[in-house]
Amino acid sequence: MAGETRDLARFASSLSFDDIPDAVVRRAKQCIADTVAAMFFGAELPWSRKVADYALKTSASGHSAIVGTRGCLVQPGAAALAMGTAAHAYELDSLRRPGAGVHPGATLVPPALAMAQHLGKSGEDVILAFVAGCEVLFRIGDATRHSAESRGFHAPGLTGPLGAAIVAGKLLGLDAGQMTNALGIAGSLASGLLEFANSGSGGMVKRLHLGRAAEGGILAATLAQEGFTGPASVLEGHDGFLRAFCLESDPQRLTLGLGQTWETLKICLKRYPCHITAHMPIEAARAMAAEHGFAIEEIDSIVVKGSAKMATLHNIPVPADLIMAQYSIPWCVAAALAGDALNPASFSQEVFDNPRIAALSARISVEGGTPAGFSSWGAAVHVRLRDGTAFTRSCDSFPGTPEQPLTDDEFRDKFFLLVGDKPNAAACFRRLIGLEREHDLDWLADR
Repeated sequence: MAGETRDLARFASSLSFDDIPDAVVRRAKQCIADTVAAMFFGAELPWSRKVADYALKTSASGHSAIVGTRGCLVQPGAAALAMGTAAHAYELDSLRRPGAGVHPGATLVPPALAMAQHLGKSGEDVILAFVAGCEVLFRIGDATRHSAESRGFHAPGLTGPLGAAIVAGKLLGLDAGQMTNALGIAGSLASGLLEFANSGSGGMVKRLHLGRAAEGGILAATLAQEGFTGPASVLEGHDGFLRAFCLESDPQRLTLGLGQTWETLKICLKRYPCHITAHMPIEAARAMAAEHGFAIEEIDSIVVKGSAKMATLHNIPVPADLIMAQYSIPWCVAAALAGDALNPASFSQEVFDNPRIAALSARISVEGGTPAGFSSWGAAVHVRLRDGTAFTRSCDSFPGTPEQPLTDDEFRDKFFLLVGDKPNAAACFRRLIGLEREHDLDWLADR
């Protein structure tokens, strides 16, 4: 053991805002604003409302707002639970590219906002805590080699509490020893199973995994501040996180480039409201439809060739409900071809109930075979029409990835598409984009 847990804790506790390059600050602010928009949209969904109602009923009064939900101010853990669930409620939240089983928006932004309001911290404090959390979270995810899901775990539910503990700990001002304990505690709060993807029922729990991760980070950091301890080798130890959850891992990646290269720049903002594995197939399918002008009734079959994960977990031609539909590559491609894929309404319950979409989804299959040189998200899409005409297109990038970031206009359009006509939406966007100038975050309670 080389003390990687202690090294990560030491880095996070000592990081200052002046250490962070401007490009990293900008990327962090984009992710925070993007997540707030996802929270506003997700908060209105039935599974999010159930969790928010639970938070409101069971929490003592506090100073933390549940963004997107009007009601009493609650304790930070309860707010983070509800906001993390809402952020992940409609497959709109951010992640890392290359994929590493981490969701920075849904697991880091909720504890950052909740703790900042609870403690009276500034926008600059939030950005600093988010970046510290992101640098640690992404390295942990990378060290897992994204292998936890091969054992049946939902990876963001495992990695999330660790990143959230760094965020909450940074806002609490934990020193290196306390931050080490926060990680040690958070490692025992990791949870989340993938059975929702195989059983055909119970998909709501997927949303809860991210809320619990955000809540768990606050619990871990708060206990660590009070002197509660956890193992200082929680990540790299013999029975630690990497050994317990992963089929394969690389502990050296926990601290690779720490303080020199900025993992935060690898944040990927989603283009469509569906699982990330469907994004490349959707891009390719939409491009062919635009070029050749075929209607969905003309399609005889579509074959998507991608990673083994795409061909197993996400090859669901007949999903049982809307939550599983957004996890299904066949259904997402069908929905995207039938409507405006950028609009969340194109992936709604009404669309799920549409027999045209169901019929096309049943004619779409996913096979293993990622195109040579492509990432694990890359895909080749083969479309065959009823008249025998065939088209093929491959894709390995989309607007929102680090190598192809959203333009300012595209980013703004996505924010307002999700937030809609809510009061003061323009002011909220402006304040989030200039977050480092905000003295506090009390204004979030009024949104």
